[in-house]
Amino acid sequence: MVAEPPAQPAPAARRPGAGTPRRSRRGRLPGRQDWSTWPHYQAAERGFRGYWYPVAFSSKITGRPTAVTLLGERIMVMRDRGTVYALKDRCPHRGVPLSHGDQQFPGTVSCVYHGWTFDLRSGDLVAAITDGPSSPICGKVTQPTFETAERLGMVWIFVGDGEDAHPIDEQLPEELVDNPAVVGVRLQRRAGDWRFAVENGYDEGHAKYLHRTSLWRLFKPMPVHNDTRIVKRGRWIYRVQDRQYWEADFPGLGKWSGQAWYKLRPPKENAGNSNIGNTGGSQKVDETIAAQDFPGFASVSMPGVLRIAYPRFIHYEFYVPVDAGEHLYVGVMAGFRRGIRTLPFYAKYLGAVRWLFHGQFSGQDKWMVEVTDAPPERLYRPDDSLLQWRRLAEDVTKARTGQLRAEGLTGEDPEPEAVP
Repeated sequence: MVAEPPAQPAPAARRPGAGTPRRSRRGRLPGRQDWSTWPHYQAAERGFRGYWYPVAFSSKITGRPTAVTLLGERIMVMRDRGTVYALKDRCPHRGVPLSHGDQQFPGTVSCVYHGWTFDLRSGDLVAAITDGPSSPICGKVTQPTFETAERLGMVWIFVGDGEDAHPIDEQLPEELVDNPAVVGVRLQRRAGDWRFAVENGYDEGHAKYLHRTSLWRLFKPMPVHNDTRIVKRGRWIYRVQDRQYWEADFPGLGKWSGQAWYKLRPPKENAGNSNIGNTGGSQKVDETIAAQDFPGFASVSMPGVLRIAYPRFIHYEFYVPVDAGEHLYVGVMAGFRRGIRTLPFYAKYLGAVRWLFHGQFSGQDKWMVEVTDAPPERLYRPDDSLLQWRRLAEDVTKARTGQLRAEGLTGEDPEPEAVP
């Protein structure tokens, strides 16, 4: 007689009597645990060196030293006889910030502690006031300096690794250099990784859902989803909308739409400018904007510059790394006009756009950047825009580090990690 095997308990995945397995409470978590696919990008917690960054309104930089933090570096900025200068914000004597100092002699800044005095242009120590005119320390110390420029009503600083700064106009959006423009600007120091800010700005999907509640979009139709591809032209990558879907049926759930009775009607198919503005508007496009012949309305370039082309203006966002987990948001709205034609732009910007667009609308992005926690992450189809941005950053930075090594300057490649 053969003994029968003991009865086996029901599988843990099934409830007694149930016909379908019970789902695990562990869920299905993201597969990408880090950004090691892009080692330069993963290492850029404090930003990419070798670029110009806006740090303050020009009107805020005066003859009194001012402290700014850029890419994790504390920098003292001040104006002398019309020119802006920037030095490392740490006196080499005892480490007191030079931004606490003042100006005792033209063309210099003096540390508040012992009167060590530095030439603003060269960074040379030219006097140690409390050691007298013949102090032997003079000529033996040179403070690090940074190149500066002024554009769009702001002070810009170049942070590199010892190389000469490239001309700032080579980094600015080309149409801002070549055409007269009137601008409205907002600067705001914000919490959150600067990379999250860039990725939010260039993100394909969030505007259609997150911003549907913004006052700026109250009367504007928004597509539910798009057929989108990424196109590279020069130093920019563009999101190109091949087709917009204004409503959609979700199986087993129902219909969802970005339209409403009080919103403007979406444009007809092939309206001609669906890649200018992200609501599919059919306004006549400004001549200067049309002349740029942008492949898509949204584009991004290094070191984190977003450009959104609308029919009558272009909006730019510069995401400036302050330190790990903190960045400076710089929003620039530009209209390509001059003379008396700038007055309506100013009236509209100060009366409405500043509060609706640079305020509540941008505030929704600010909130998302603050609460984003990635990696780990599980991306979906519209996130090709994020992947292409990361690849652009990786490729450009790898080329730069190679050039630095060839010139005998620092700039080692981060060690790539194995991708699981």
